[in-house]
Amino acid sequence: MHHFTKPFIFVFAITLLGCSNTQVPASTQSVQPATKQAPKRDAVIQRQLAQITKASQQSTLSFDIVADLTSKVGPRIAGSAGDKKAIAWAEQTFAELGFDRVYKQPVRVRNWERGFANAKIISPEEHELTITALGGSIATPEAGIQAEVVRFESLEALSNASSDFVSNKIVYIDQSMQRDRAGRFYGKVVPNRVRGAVEAAKKGALAIIIRSVGTANSQFAHTGVMRYDDEVTKIPAGALSSLDADKLTKLINSYGTVSVSLTMQAKDTGWQTSYNVIGEITGRTHANEVVLISAHLDSWDLGTGALDDGAGVGIVMAAAKLIKDTLGQPERTIRVILYAAEEIGLVGAYEYAKANKKDLANIIIAAESDFGAGQIYRIDTRFAPEVRDNALLLYDALAQMNIELGNNTTRGGPDVSMLPNYGVPVLSLRQDGTYYFDFHHTADDTLDKIDIDAIVQNQTAWAIVTTYFAFSNFDPRPAPEL
Repeated sequence: MHHFTKPFIFVFAITLLGCSNTQVPASTQSVQPATKQAPKRDAVIQRQLAQITKASQQSTLSFDIVADLTSKVGPRIAGSAGDKKAIAWAEQTFAELGFDRVYKQPVRVRNWERGFANAKIISPEEHELTITALGGSIATPEAGIQAEVVRFESLEALSNASSDFVSNKIVYIDQSMQRDRAGRFYGKVVPNRVRGAVEAAKKGALAIIIRSVGTANSQFAHTGVMRYDDEVTKIPAGALSSLDADKLTKLINSYGTVSVSLTMQAKDTGWQTSYNVIGEITGRTHANEVVLISAHLDSWDLGTGALDDGAGVGIVMAAAKLIKDTLGQPERTIRVILYAAEEIGLVGAYEYAKANKKDLANIIIAAESDFGAGQIYRIDTRFAPEVRDNALLLYDALAQMNIELGNNTTRGGPDVSMLPNYGVPVLSLRQDGTYYFDFHHTADDTLDKIDIDAIVQNQTAWAIVTTYFAFSNFDPRPAPEL
């Protein structure tokens, strides 16, 4: 059994204020500016936002949930035994937290096992290297691969190289990643991981190794999904720790010719069934209107997935639980989705959108927490432009937490990024990711990397946003055509 009641000693002591039952019909919600709502209703919403802010700031529930997940389940790569354990954990935890409805949706996934990996420089000097297989990689031959290394500074440089230069060698892409609060440099470097094996194989390479896609100077190697092309020969793919990448680069610069031995035992174990796990708090007056908040349940297998995405799991589950305990049953249904198989290509998210097409029109707002637990500093939206400025009560409540209003072009997070294509409004609570990629997809992604004050700030911001949409009549969708 989980024990999540202790953080609520203070919450239950708060006097619960009444919630308005008055709701603007869905057909007219999008043309009701917050500034023109009845003053009484505005006062009720403001009071609810103040209540949930206070209650959340006195609770560490999000951290407690992450701690429970990472200690009782740990790593949970899609389709693995850990994944199956996580699904059972999620169902049980939703039930223990008092969600009104708990269910799951099957998702077919390919399970992959990392196995043993070893690399070392064999000439002109011998040095052991810290390496890990990239997700989805094939194994090397049993005897391994021994070959000269050819270094490239980018995927583009590899693409422009001649096949004669690459053939029968091990390709090494040596591109470092810069720190940035928004993680903007990840997108510039991650193609090395995703597409590098195909580009190297096209030119006859025996294998590919890359500098880890991360920002730490450490011996922790970074994993993450890579892709093959059925029309191109598959070759093994791995990532070196940043410190050993430095070592390899220095030797290449010093000697010109460097050879490496590489052995990996990764394998595909076939199709498995995973699940999106969903918990709902049923709306009491507009149950068919949905406020969707989400995270992904799977993780890579090196660490315990505390930041990616245990933090998101804890944040969204806690936000919904706090709302029910503090404010009672919401007007609209709060749906918390813990998506399956995000790490291998948003598989659970695509399955959800495909299987629930008829229901997507009922989603008032969708959002995902999937960038660790750094402090939230901005809210970006994707609302109908004509109503975007009407959510003043929400923006004011977030401004009191030093969270500013950003752009109106967000996709809402990886797993909800396809929903705007179906007309679903989304928002994104931007987290400080300055150090997120120090730990991302490495064995160093563990619970101790989460700052409790920061995750409580996240939990509070999510509780505010969810409260606003679950209790107010604001509708960010375009007004229906008459």
